[in-house]
Amino acid sequence: MLVADYDIVFQEVPDETTLALNISDCPHHCPGCHSAYLWQPVGEVLTPEWLEGLLKRYPYLTCVSIQGGDRDYHEVERLAQWIHDHHLKSCWYTGFKQIPSDLHLEHFDFIKVGPYIESLGGLKSKTTNQRFYRVQGNTLHDITSVFWK
Repeated sequence: MLVADYDIVFQEVPDETTLALNISDCPHHCPGCHSAYLWQPVGEVLTPEWLEGLLKRYPYLTCVSIQGGDRDYHEVERLAQWIHDHHLKSCWYTGFKQIPSDLHLEHFDFIKVGPYIESLGGLKSKTTNQRFYRVQGNTLHDITSVFWK
């Protein structure tokens, strides 16, 4: 997986200080996408050493969110397990319409699923098609409404 860029964010995952990793080579190409630069395979290879360096630089993080990675979601799953092993919460933002049936949910604390449909809006819109789940074991709890203020 290639990381195009990253940011420290406070709204992507409720109540968490999150390192958001923007993964490039997105296969979805949603019309109206605000991050169309991620459609191309750009950035540097995401390695555990690279990520560990960021975690040391930002010791106050509570969560790592993988924004994309849909071309190899099994690699996303391995990364989420690594994140858990480092005592942080893990989140995955995916443009898939539904969570892949063979994904091991126990490696995730949060999952946002759904392609961006401009006319329906993102998570802050009550009409969004996207869903944001808190994962507990193998159970998904839809908490999308926390984004509606």
